[in-house]
Amino acid sequence: MGIGGISIWQLLIILVIVLLLFGTKRLRNLGGDLGNAIKGFKKAVSDDPDKKVEDQNQAAQDEKIIEGEAEKVDSKK
Repeated sequence: MGIGGISIWQLLIILVIVLLLFGTKRLRNLGGDLGNAIKGFKKAVSDDPDKKVEDQNQAAQDEKIIEGEAEKVDSKK
């Protein structure tokens, strides 16, 4: 017996039906959207303002580095 009286074969049949109805691409997109939503929720729940300032400063530094690298690549051409 499987989960709650559902056997493995019944679970496989349900999985096949869901895949046929929605397709793998839509399920993959749904999984990605769900992951982004959870990540955003966790970020919003954390109320550490010092951490937010550090993250913003790090993002600004990363952006400057990326811009500098782009200028180096442009100058090489």
